[in-house]
Amino acid sequence: MYQEERLIAIIDYLEKHERVSAAVICELFDVSKDTARRDLVRLEEEKRIIRTRGGAILPSRHDQVGDYQQRLQTVSTEKKKIGRTAASLVYDEDKLILDASTTVQACAEYISDQSCTVITNSTHQAAILSSKPNVRIHILGGELHKEQQFLHGESVTDKLSEYFTDTAFLGVVGISEHGLTIAHEEDGMVKRRMIKQAKRRIALADHSKIGVTSFYKFADLSEMDVLITDRPPSPSFQKLLSQHGVELLVSEERTNNQ
Repeated sequence: MYQEERLIAIIDYLEKHERVSAAVICELFDVSKDTARRDLVRLEEEKRIIRTRGGAILPSRHDQVGDYQQRLQTVSTEKKKIGRTAASLVYDEDKLILDASTTVQACAEYISDQSCTVITNSTHQAAILSSKPNVRIHILGGELHKEQQFLHGESVTDKLSEYFTDTAFLGVVGISEHGLTIAHEEDGMVKRRMIKQAKRRIALADHSKIGVTSFYKFADLSEMDVLITDRPPSPSFQKLLSQHGVELLVSEERTNNQ
């Protein structure tokens, strides 16, 4: 096997197993320790790995989270499918919490004009729901995060603690074995309080968020009751959800006559 082929295979191994040792490289490819070391040096020079004692790991992924307006422009078909499925779980007279994520905004768009109460830290969710006469809206007042358009701070979490609701709908940047994560701590603190104030907690995450770990953890998997996504996750992730008691709902395409 040529070195270029080995380097590709080493990266493939890392993507599946997260770390690799020089000894494993020797065993997998029947090469000497010196050859394994040269392969790791080459990958490090190309910034494709981070060397560790006796082996290597992949660099952390720092996915950029665009500002709210940018994300609004890219509300995907997947998010709309998820939003429709989430809205179908809303019943008359429900008391709901909606966070400020664009996936949850898709849910707000599909909530029918039924008698329910919504508590939110998003002026965008409130504006969407204001066109539905039978939906009562409570906006949580606090400091506005201008880039991401959510209200946060002690006044938001204190006010949230006064409400007891049926369901909270929560968006994420990542959901993995490490729990539910978000890019901004301020947002995560509000979401953490939202979880405490709802009987049922529903996470909304398109397939690109599954297996991803972002900056700030706001909940363990076991704190969620339901995950709604647009594609079936891997069998190993489905098993992880089952172990933590999380029900999986995969949204379906609607045909034109539905």
